[in-house]
Amino acid sequence: MLAASALLLGLLMLLHAHIPNGWTGNLGSLVETLLPWFGLFVPVLLAGALWRRSAVAMVALLLPVTVWLNLFGGLLGDRSHPGGDLTVAEQNVNAGNPDPAATARALAASGASVLALVELTPQATPLYEKGLAKAYPYDTVQGTVGLWSKLPLSDTRPIDIVDYGPLAATKPAAEKLAANRALRTTVATAHGPLTVFVAHLGSVRLMPRGGFWIASRDTDAQTLGKAIAADPSPRVVLLGDLNGTTDDRALAPVTALLHSAQDTAGDGFGFTWPASFPLVRIDQVLFRGVKPDSSRVLPADGSDHLPVAATISW
Repeated sequence: MLAASALLLGLLMLLHAHIPNGWTGNLGSLVETLLPWFGLFVPVLLAGALWRRSAVAMVALLLPVTVWLNLFGGLLGDRSHPGGDLTVAEQNVNAGNPDPAATARALAASGASVLALVELTPQATPLYEKGLAKAYPYDTVQGTVGLWSKLPLSDTRPIDIVDYGPLAATKPAAEKLAANRALRTTVATAHGPLTVFVAHLGSVRLMPRGGFWIASRDTDAQTLGKAIAADPSPRVVLLGDLNGTTDDRALAPVTALLHSAQDTAGDGFGFTWPASFPLVRIDQVLFRGVKPDSSRVLPADGSDHLPVAATISW
């Protein structure tokens, strides 16, 4: 049984892309979201194999160990290096944040030149604007997402990832903007223009009967991916809460176009949610056309998400 369990564990990680969504309650996406944590079963099975003195189980464990290291071994070390021209940061500041002013002060002290915030509310947005005004003279808020910058912004516009299609045309623009969850802008840097997208994809839910509910997030990812694919800018950075990890196949419309700063230049897995005991990285800095020099998770500041930052260069 130990040997069979080890082989099943290895096959599960090896063939995760073949686990179906749809009729399984999106089991495939759920497994991919939690994929790094399947490695915790290895020491449990190893302890059982040692206790039973089972050579067969020990040999069988080579499969999950090899697969896990192949998938995630490269994330165990520090991949960052000194240097960088620009630091960008992002945080889901939590609509129910009890002290937005304190969160704004912590973020202003981060040293980031470009700061993206998502899950803004009409009540809290003025507090963030006030708390960040001194450090960031340029800002834009488009619905529930915003960008604060030490460098000039231009060509700013909302990206409608929620209301689209024929029926959406009948919805008033002001009503659509109030709930807007993505924007696109251009940051004027010393090395030329940098296109920045800020996005907050739809929430996911794990329900007893419905399984892993990801419908709105997946639709938002498809629409955001189309917007990024259609953008001709050679240098693009996406900052946002994607409500999913880069291992999740459902985010392929975005992750097929952009690379993860954490995977490229981070230290460890960089889990961001929940802030009290981070289990997954759903807050992302993704890029194309620039080089990440470092990527890191910043300290907790009152939100239920940890902020993330990355330093990039040209």
